[in-house]
Amino acid sequence: MSTMESGVAGAARGTAPLKEMIVPLVILVIAVAAILGGVVAYKIHNGKKMFAAMGGGVIPPQTISTTIAENSSWQPQTQAIGSLRAVRGADLAAQASGVVDEIHLDSDSEVAAGTLLLKLKPNDDPAKLAQLEAVAALADQTYKRDQDQFAAQAISQAVLDADMAALKSARAQVAAQQALLEEKTVRAPFAGRLGIRQVDQGQYLTAGTTVVTLQALDPILIDFYLPQQELAHIKVGESATATVDAYPGVHFAGTISSINSKVDLASRNVQVRASFGNPERRLLPGMYAKVTIDKGAASNQITLPQTAITYNPYGNTVFVVQQSGVDQNGKPKYVAQQRFVQLGSTRGDQVAITSGVAAGEVVVTAGQLKLRNGAAVVVDNSITPANETNPTPPNE
Repeated sequence: MSTMESGVAGAARGTAPLKEMIVPLVILVIAVAAILGGVVAYKIHNGKKMFAAMGGGVIPPQTISTTIAENSSWQPQTQAIGSLRAVRGADLAAQASGVVDEIHLDSDSEVAAGTLLLKLKPNDDPAKLAQLEAVAALADQTYKRDQDQFAAQAISQAVLDADMAALKSARAQVAAQQALLEEKTVRAPFAGRLGIRQVDQGQYLTAGTTVVTLQALDPILIDFYLPQQELAHIKVGESATATVDAYPGVHFAGTISSINSKVDLASRNVQVRASFGNPERRLLPGMYAKVTIDKGAASNQITLPQTAITYNPYGNTVFVVQQSGVDQNGKPKYVAQQRFVQLGSTRGDQVAITSGVAAGEVVVTAGQLKLRNGAAVVVDNSITPANETNPTPPNE
């Protein structure tokens, strides 16, 4: 066999195994392509069905609660938290030290101005006063006798002047001793209501120790602070209303009595004081109160519960419910349309709407977070959000 023939024979033997390897690879590629094609076709088919379902409106309606936008009387108000204080109040104390000798006060009682409340033991002060009064009486007699002698030109003017000076000095010492005795008594400086007695008979008191508190409770004052922007809306004589936690639901009427002449530099707030009648003595100094002041005249505003508003950085929105035909049973179908709104002031659970919603329109108050524009809705008002102008905690 020639060399050429042997080479051809060897090449033929080498191509046979290669063909045997290519055939399975081709079959594997075809199988993988078929599987992938089936998966892609399945996904496309499901996607078409989903889009068809969405286009057919098969998404179930969302359950919501609604309210009707109404025109209501709206009184702009300013609110603040304040502290009560008496028109006149003081912690009474003796000006001198000593032992309590007499107590003439009852806790939680009304007293008139000048009422004696407590006396300390006077010790020898009354005896000193009697001695000085005797000296003053003698000086008075001497002066009167010397006046007669001066009229008869028996003494000089200098003697008479010395007698007058001695008399004045004696009287001044008597007054000083009387003041010293008065410092050992405690009297009511004004009419008011006593607090709880803090001392007992026989107790030694140092000067300035509180004996009892005295507060004039009718009328009573409330001090509170408002932002400086509110100065344009308040003035002395305007009405104010106060509430305290001690008497839920009770509104106390009063008037603004004074406005501070400066604004606090740190907070830019101004101090305001209002006066309230307190004939039943229910309000006590130290309580805190919520004060409400009317600003300007009342007006009609469209109001909604604050839960109806979706607050966003790009604008506040609400969903308005509108009818979109009827179903196969003849019942009306509803959809929610999103609206941008402009808000006014708030009061309690409500907010004023200045634009975006008209009176009489139905607005979603709960469930709007799961809505989109044009979404189908079902109204269920069995449970609705609070919509009170002056809400109170449930335990009240």
